[in-house]
Amino acid sequence: MSGPESLWFAFRTSELLVLQEEGTAARVPTGEEWAALGLAVEEPHAVGSLRGNEAWAAGLPADAEPPEGMAFQGLRRLFGALDEEVWKLAGRAVQIVEWDRNHRFCGRCGAGTGRKPDELARVCPVCGMQQFPRISPAVIVRIERGDEILLARSPHFAPGVYSTIAGFVEPGESLEETVVREVREEVGIEVANVRYFGSQPWPFPNSLMIGFVADYASGELRLQEGEIEDAGWFTVDTLPGLPSWYSIARRLIEEFISRVRP
Repeated sequence: MSGPESLWFAFRTSELLVLQEEGTAARVPTGEEWAALGLAVEEPHAVGSLRGNEAWAAGLPADAEPPEGMAFQGLRRLFGALDEEVWKLAGRAVQIVEWDRNHRFCGRCGAGTGRKPDELARVCPVCGMQQFPRISPAVIVRIERGDEILLARSPHFAPGVYSTIAGFVEPGESLEETVVREVREEVGIEVANVRYFGSQPWPFPNSLMIGFVADYASGELRLQEGEIEDAGWFTVDTLPGLPSWYSIARRLIEEFISRVRP
């Protein structure tokens, strides 16, 4: 099925099986290493390629124990420990594995589903309903006020880390409308001049992050209880701890820094 230099992404729930390297580094097993492990897995998926090598993903039992010299780790913990391109591919892999695991039965009639051979889908043999991997669009926005940007922290962030405002798109909303609503809900201010920045797939849990920049328009900061524990306006000289370099949030902040301080 796969060559000796292929990459294998094996997940126990959403934790990735990795080989522990010296220091903080980690890597996923090659096809040759994977074959030697002899682990029982769910039917694997082809999830793409990296540098000419095939990549495969599979689910492991929920009670699986890591082989000697290996460990199960969540993708958040693997920021900076995995090669960035490998980490991105792992984000695709975990979403496909979890989608496949969670759609074994038809949501319409309850019958068992099977894989569709010609595309990434599961199909019901009874009623014909097809189920495809679902992506949840979310906006993330850098808000500017002169030479300041608004940064906030949620309770689940690592200690000391602040980031830009983000939230999921609701049914019937445009992306720009989501930006305005999320900012108003989370920090109580109004924004204007919303413009597109870029996008990034994000596997927490199955998001497509769509980045924007907006200008402060009016209002005082009023934090949404349970969602935002602190927020403030920062200059490039007073920035707090920032999110991972892998994230579009960091790209939004770094682009502001480079413009203010060439």
